[in-house]
Amino acid sequence: MTSYREAGVDLEGADRHVDAISSLVTATWGDGVVGGFGGFAAGIELPAGYQRPVLMLSTDGVGTKLALAAATSRWSGVGHDLVAMCVDDLAAAGARPLAFVDYLAVGALQPDRDTAIVASIAEACALVGAALVGGETAEHPGVMGRDDVDLAGTALGVVERAARLDGTAVRPGDAIVGLLSPNLRSNGFSLVRRVFAGADMDDPMPGETGSIGEVLLRPSVLYSPHVVAAVESGRVKAAAHVTGGGLPGNLPRALPDGCGAELDPATWDIPNVFRVVAERGPVPWKEMALAFNLGIGFCLIVAPSDADAVVAATAGAGSRVVGTVTTRPGVAFRRPLE
Repeated sequence: MTSYREAGVDLEGADRHVDAISSLVTATWGDGVVGGFGGFAAGIELPAGYQRPVLMLSTDGVGTKLALAAATSRWSGVGHDLVAMCVDDLAAAGARPLAFVDYLAVGALQPDRDTAIVASIAEACALVGAALVGGETAEHPGVMGRDDVDLAGTALGVVERAARLDGTAVRPGDAIVGLLSPNLRSNGFSLVRRVFAGADMDDPMPGETGSIGEVLLRPSVLYSPHVVAAVESGRVKAAAHVTGGGLPGNLPRALPDGCGAELDPATWDIPNVFRVVAERGPVPWKEMALAFNLGIGFCLIVAPSDADAVVAATAGAGSRVVGTVTTRPGVAFRRPLE
């Protein structure tokens, strides 16, 4: 007789996994969550006070950063990467995150690893104020290798219709406020893995106090709380989440037709990890700018007269004015990146 277990699916292990994560998940719930843990679906009530609420959705994954997490058995930050990629996209539209669901696919259940991943997701959800209302952990034996992992998620947010950021209010001369990113976040890892192919992940990272693996896997900054607070002040005209494609690929998405941006790299320090990648590759700085955030993970576009107030409101993210909106499409750097 052939059983489901013999085919590679451990139903009893799945039940144990659900039991292990139940308290992690429900700890993110507030009074607005509708439904119970373990049901087929759950919901969340809209907060009071919205006149014309718009529900916004964003979905994303962690990408090939997971391959490095697997190689080093470092899973405690990948949930921050997942949540950040989703809720920070919502923040670029001005939306406050309400709820999150995740999808964890594995070749075979590994309790310590799988619980650590969900714990990281729950921790990130708590930090941004989103309820982790559901998810799925699926075994894919024969399709995925026994140690393989993939991770994706979807975030639900809300924004007042009149406050949604769409870039239409942006004008040439507006200031660009950059929020600092001290690390790679979760982008460009196909290039990173190639640059560090063959390296011992336990070796020291040049110029850092941690190992190569530790530095590369540092979790993503969660910008959403800072951005939402700035947006609710009414001073933000547009926003850009700097992910794959870097500043040249993402900042124009926040600008209206006929506008571009000029950035001054002298206004922020490019973190050491990017310099190591560029040197070790070697990777030209033009290519670096297309793959990585280079130290600016989020941009807010504001009137010049509001720049100081927005910098003060987002000081927790290490913000500063990094450029100006221009009439030349695209993104130009005032001086060479180096």
